[in-house]
Amino acid sequence: MQALVLAAGLGTRLRPLTDLCAKPALPVGGHPLIRRIVRWLAAHEVTDLVVNLHYLPHTITAVLGDGSDLSARVRYSWEQPQILGSAGGPRHALDIIGDDMFVIANGDTLTDLNVGALIDAHRRSEALVTLALVPNREPERYGGVIVNGGGTVTGFAARGVAARGSFHFIGVQMAHAAAFRQLSPGQPARSIGGLYDKLIAERPGSIRGFISDAAFWDIGTPADYAKTSAEFAEREKAEKGYGPLL
Repeated sequence: MQALVLAAGLGTRLRPLTDLCAKPALPVGGHPLIRRIVRWLAAHEVTDLVVNLHYLPHTITAVLGDGSDLSARVRYSWEQPQILGSAGGPRHALDIIGDDMFVIANGDTLTDLNVGALIDAHRRSEALVTLALVPNREPERYGGVIVNGGGTVTGFAARGVAARGSFHFIGVQMAHAAAFRQLSPGQPARSIGGLYDKLIAERPGSIRGFISDAAFWDIGTPADYAKTSAEFAEREKAEKGYGPLL
């Protein structure tokens, strides 16, 4: 199974921490975030990876390399001169990925999601995209995904009152290449708030949700980063230093 790890973002909410280092290269509990993500994917037998790059790309390639020491194969999709976004990035990388179906994982968050269960659920459906979701316990902070009783995503809600009773997208999804091929190559485009909304309107049922109780760790702000890094350091200390858990 192949995956695209989205690591091209600017990390603006984490500045000044990201002034000299791309967010995915920042250490979380002593280990670069991008290495934790690759290790987690490889543990679920997702070992053929493409990482998209734009902002301070050398700081990511320096800590990740070809991925062989993490039991993975890593290649890179370069986005220059402009960043292409959460849908434009996958469109740009399709020829490198080369597969019809692949995992997409955000390169700036952490989760312990069972990726195999997500893959199985997607394969059983006729969806173009399956989003990994958990109950939205902080609707005042996070926008929500609206899912009907059959598991179909029917829309997205902005954070606040509208997001109550919704689900939280935790940054992992399964997708078919066909979901992105309608986009113009090299043009910036968003998934949620753009392409996915269009797919929901034109092809009801093409976006589905996979709901679980997976853990999610945010690293969006300096406070989030400090909290998550401290938690992972403590968890791994409790494991007597035998290596990172993710």
